[in-house]
Amino acid sequence: MTESKEVDIYRDTPVRYLGYANEVGEAFRNLVHRNVVRFSYLVSASYVLADATSKARKEKDVLDGKPIRTFADVLIWQGLASVAIPGFTINRICWGVGKMTGKLPAATRSVIVTGSGLLAIPFIIKPIDRGVDILMEEGVRPYALKHIHV
Repeated sequence: MTESKEVDIYRDTPVRYLGYANEVGEAFRNLVHRNVVRFSYLVSASYVLADATSKARKEKDVLDGKPIRTFADVLIWQGLASVAIPGFTINRICWGVGKMTGKLPAATRSVIVTGSGLLAIPFIIKPIDRGVDILMEEGVRPYALKHIHV
């Protein structure tokens, strides 16, 4: 007999890729208007808020649930792991590649910088996730979130 596992739309479906929109925006920063990059952050932040809200609503329905604590936990984890740290990382990778390719023609440099940023995305995700897991387990949850009792 197989158990049916509940599908988490924000983690188990293609919706999760919305959380990576800002990394793509950062990779294309040198080719697009800054408002496109800002919009990519809006998409990622919306994903984070939707995931946190969804988890908090489910927690509200559980006996002795702590929806506000769950919301804060998911918001902090996703905010760091999906938006802040990866966005900064891709931004710095693209900046560094831009500096290293500074003597190339602008069109060539732009393609190399954007390509480098896009190629880096799959390689940074797991290490960032693990680092944020450790930060949450060792710091945020035991010291900050433990004070939220609702």
